[in-house]
Amino acid sequence: MEFRPCIDIHNGQVKQIVGGSLQDEGDQARENFVAGQDAAYFAEIYRNAGIRGGHVILLNSEESSHYEASKRQALAALRAYPGGLQAGGGIRPENAAEFLEEGASHVIVTSYVFRDGRIHYDRLEKMAEAVGRERLVLDVSCRRTEDGFRVVTDRWQKLTEEKVEERLLERLSAYCDEFLVHAVDVEGKAGGMEEELICLLGDWAGKPVTYAGGVHSYEDLEILHRLGRNRLNVTIGSALDLFGGRLSWKRVSEICAAYGD
Repeated sequence: MEFRPCIDIHNGQVKQIVGGSLQDEGDQARENFVAGQDAAYFAEIYRNAGIRGGHVILLNSEESSHYEASKRQALAALRAYPGGLQAGGGIRPENAAEFLEEGASHVIVTSYVFRDGRIHYDRLEKMAEAVGRERLVLDVSCRRTEDGFRVVTDRWQKLTEEKVEERLLERLSAYCDEFLVHAVDVEGKAGGMEEELICLLGDWAGKPVTYAGGVHSYEDLEILHRLGRNRLNVTIGSALDLFGGRLSWKRVSEICAAYGD
């Protein structure tokens, strides 16, 4: 189990927000934390600690007046830790190369491959061909519905018909290197994890999966390790001391490393 750090950027600043609260209109979001430091500062922390595989996410749409400021922050983070971070947020075949050239180890993609509530495999194939399957992470972040967990896209605002289940992960794994899964209903609330989703993901023994959402105690890491069968990596945002929370990022890293031994 690996600790995968995050650097979320909104309106040109590193932030932690409540999952699903993003609004394109007015570039609004419910904020848990706004950092006084830039994105490169956090990238350097992770680089110095040797923690790899974290992600830098641009939360503004390309139509936003804040997008360029957020992109500058993201690129600065990638340059500060070349090869150590993944990049996501509005990635498509036409712009993916820039993020890879600036130092991203992988690009993270969701919305580009979804249209009308379903996966368009021609778009997925195009994305994989553009960057290489070994450098592509698919974000299948999801919400709980009456019939299971369904993927959400477009900054977690649009519910799709695609259910997060073993069949979907198996099908998509042919196109990517890893998966990123935010439990959107609990994301950014630091109030408990989506344990049913963790069990579901832990039952699948395929490509690496990073879980995010609701981790708020060291005990949660033990639960994640057990329910996820030591197959899941973990991202923690608002609960970390780096972002105003009470969990030491160093201790989290140590615990995850011990589980991985």
